[in-house]
Amino acid sequence: MYITAAVLSVLLALVTLAAGAPKSLLKGDVSAGLQSHMGLSTGLVRFIGLAEVAAAVGLIVGLFWQPLGIAAAIGFAITMVGAVGFHAKAGDYADPATRGNAMAPFILIVLSIATAVTLGLAM
Repeated sequence: MYITAAVLSVLLALVTLAAGAPKSLLKGDVSAGLQSHMGLSTGLVRFIGLAEVAAAVGLIVGLFWQPLGIAAAIGFAITMVGAVGFHAKAGDYADPATRGNAMAPFILIVLSIATAVTLGLAM
């Protein structure tokens, strides 16, 4: 079970780091889109990015101390629930052009929960 937990943790950590680093630095199209399309402030975009980077660190450290990994996975899932809410508020699920990208948080919620469960079982 530990190998599964490790694979899921590393995979989720890579995704969260890749998503969070540009937001925390306010670089790239995603940060600009969150500000213009979603109406988020610069500070909130940076905060979300830093939370995602912190989740990545927590997931890697959680390989050695599972309670931290579980907390990081659950925290990231909660962040993605917020992302679903923002996408719904912006009408992204009704628009076929934006629906595909807006579905990513659902997939990441499932991956986060799977990671938390496997880390818990590996203890």
